Amino acid sequence: MMLRKEPSGCSEKWREKGGSRSRGMKVIENWALKDEEKMELQEIQLKEAKHIAEEADRKYEEVAPKLVIIEEDLERTEEQAELAESRCREMDEQIRLIDQNLKCLSAAEEKYSQKEDQYEEEIKILTDKLKEAETRAEFADRSVAKPN
Repeated sequence: MMLRKEPSGCSEKWREKGGSRSRGMKVIENWALKDEEKMELQEIQLKEAKHIAEEADRKYEEVAPKLVIIEEDLERTEEQAELAESRCREMDEQIRLIDQNLKCLSAAEEKYSQKEDQYEEEIKILTDKLKEAETRAEFADRSVAKPN
């Protein structure tokens, strides 16, 4: 048997390749370990996300009926507000008409107040004339009744 001698450079290359293979294996193992850690973290995060989603669903189930009730209340309230606004417009129109009537009545009151003042003045003048006429009539009656 003949042993073949390899050149010294070749065995080193094989050793390096073997060494790089072992280094490559370590790198792959490190990647695999990191991937496992990432997967474990992602599983934990997934569980947390599922828990959060379940909690959100539970809260939604609690709130959904309340939302329906509130929306119905809102609709009723909006209808009531529209009705109240309509009544308010009607009242504003009535107030405007009453204000116009009040202005007319105030003008008429002023006019009739002036006429009343004139009539009172006429009554006073006529009363004075009546008293004067009665006085003259009395005087005339006394004059006629007195024989000279």
